[in-house]
Amino acid sequence: MYAILDIETTGGKYNEEGITEIAIYKFDGHKVIDQFISLVNPERDIQPFVVNLTGINSNMLRTAPKFYEVAKRIVEITEDCILVAHNAQFDYRILRTEFKRLGFGFKRKTLCTVELAKKLIPGQDSYSLGKLARSLGIPVSDRHRASGDAMATVKLFKMLLSKDLEKFIVQDAIRLEPKYQMEPNLKQIINELPNDTGVYYIHNENGDVIYIGKSKNIKNRISQHFTNTSTKSKKLQRQVAAVTYEKTGSELVALLKESEEIKRNKPLFNRALRRNLFTHALYSFTDEHGYINLTIDKADGRKKPITTFSNRQSAKSFLFQSVENYNLCQKLVGLYPTKKSCFNYNIKQCEGACIQIETVTDYNQRVLELINKNSYDTQNMVVIDRGRDIEERSAILIENGVFKGLGYFNLNYQINNIDILKSVITPMENNRDSQHIIQSYLRRNKKLKIIQLN
Repeated sequence: MYAILDIETTGGKYNEEGITEIAIYKFDGHKVIDQFISLVNPERDIQPFVVNLTGINSNMLRTAPKFYEVAKRIVEITEDCILVAHNAQFDYRILRTEFKRLGFGFKRKTLCTVELAKKLIPGQDSYSLGKLARSLGIPVSDRHRASGDAMATVKLFKMLLSKDLEKFIVQDAIRLEPKYQMEPNLKQIINELPNDTGVYYIHNENGDVIYIGKSKNIKNRISQHFTNTSTKSKKLQRQVAAVTYEKTGSELVALLKESEEIKRNKPLFNRALRRNLFTHALYSFTDEHGYINLTIDKADGRKKPITTFSNRQSAKSFLFQSVENYNLCQKLVGLYPTKKSCFNYNIKQCEGACIQIETVTDYNQRVLELINKNSYDTQNMVVIDRGRDIEERSAILIENGVFKGLGYFNLNYQINNIDILKSVITPMENNRDSQHIIQSYLRRNKKLKIIQLN
C-alpha cells in the first residue's frame, strides 16, 4: 500500500518551514482508495515568492486547522504504507519536522518518483514534476497546489509501476506489508483479486516472484492454481505468501508483458514457459516462372518469416483461409502437390497460376496483399487496444518492423505526438516470441485500430 503525497510550505530557513497545505492519496497499486486534503495554518509567515507560486496566502489559512489538529488523520492514512512523493526527501523531512515539534516520532519508508523516473524513464530533459508530466502527456491541474501535484504524482507512479518490468517496487512493498508476514490464507488472497484481464505475480515470503502468468480472469486463474492437486501446484501453494497483479485491459498487452517478464525475472515455477511459443512459420519464394509461392516450414531464426504459428495445423488452417480470401492457387501455397493444375482450377475457383495461365503480375499482387496484411516487416505503426479502464487505451509501438514496447494513454495528443508516445512506451525486447504474439493476435482480431506513422 502506498500513501502518495504532496506538501506546500511557507518557505524560509531549513527546518523552520511550516506546512500550508497537504494532500495524501492512499493508493493500492491500481486505484485511490482513500484521500486526505487540507489547508494547514502554519502559525508563521509565508514567504512572498511562495505566495506568488502557490496562490496560498495568510488570509486563506487564518481559519484552517493547525498541524496538531490534522496529525492523527495523517498517521492513520499513512499507517502500514510506503510514502511516495516527487522529491520524497523534502516532503518526508517536512512531515517529520512537524511531528517532532509535537514530540511525536513519525517514521515511514519512502519512495521518490524522481529517482524512480530516472531509473525507469531515462533520458528526459528534466525530472521536475511539471516538465516530466508534460513530456509524458500527464495532465496536471492546480499546479503547485498539493492536491493537483499529488494527483499528478499518482498518475506518474502508476506509469512507473507499469514500466517496472523487474518488479522491484512491488517486491519491496510486499516485504514491508505486515499481512504478508503471517501465514497466508489462500482463500483471502483469491477474494482480493479482480475478474479482469491482466498479468499476475505469485510471491514467496521474501517478496520474490516465483510464478508469472496472464489470464482474461485473474481471480479464476489463481483459484485454479490454488485448488489444483498436481505436484507442481502443491509446491507453489506451500510457497505462496502473496499475489499481486497488473490489469492490462488488453489480452495482447498481457501476453507481451508475461513473455517479457518471465524472461527478465526467470521465476522458479515458469521454467516450462521460457522456451519459444511457436514452432512453425510461413515463408515465401519465387519459382522459375516468377510466381510468389508460399510454404510452411519449421521456424528457423536464420530466415525471416512472413508470420509464425504455434503448430503446423494452425499454419495450414491459415493457408486454407487465405486461399479463399485472396483467391490464391492451392498448388502455389503448398496445399495441393501436383505437376498439373490444382483442384480449384478444375472447379473454376483458381485463375490458373498453377499452369501459368494467369499473369504473374495479377497473381503476385494478391499474394503481396496477404503478405503485407500479415507481416509488419517494414511498417511504422501503433496498434491500439483496450486500456485498464473505459477512458484509457493501450498502445503497442512498431518502428520499421521492430517491436519497441507498449504503454497506455488517455488523450489523443499522447498518441499523435511521437516524442510523448515514446516516453509513455515501456521499452521491450524485439524477439521471436514478441513477433509471434503480435502477428498471431493481429490475425485473430481483424477490427483492431492501427495508426500508421510517417
